[in-house]
Amino acid sequence: MNMQARRKVAAFAAFLSACVFSAAARADFRMCNNTAARVSVAMAYTNGASWVSEGWWNIKPAACETLLRGPLAAEFYYVYAIDEHGGEWKGKAFMCTRDREFRIDGREDCFVRGFDRSGFFEVDTGKDAKNWTVQLTDNGQNR
Repeated sequence: MNMQARRKVAAFAAFLSACVFSAAARADFRMCNNTAARVSVAMAYTNGASWVSEGWWNIKPAACETLLRGPLAAEFYYVYAIDEHGGEWKGKAFMCTRDREFRIDGREDCFVRGFDRSGFFEVDTGKDAKNWTVQLTDNGQNR
């Protein structure tokens, strides 16, 4: 193989490597707000040993936000969202929250520990998913 051919192969290998690494960097848990109002979002998940809830991400109408960066570590995530008009997306999995920005370890005794208690809806990402996007809509699919 001559020197010019080697350079082309090396350049192609570098290009493929960059594609692989940039694809891996895009493995995230994302939330898209497909409504006409700004939405505040909280999420919860287990880290294998305990529960963690955190928030708030404020997402403008017709925008998306990355809530967790990197490949997904769990199959189930939990989301609670409320819009600026009082509409909410909720479920039956209760987690601790608060009015301002938070990261709370544990989901038990929310009130005793000085937190609020909110019902989150479950998001099943499947066993092998490396990334996931949740779409919040006005038509109540996730409410």
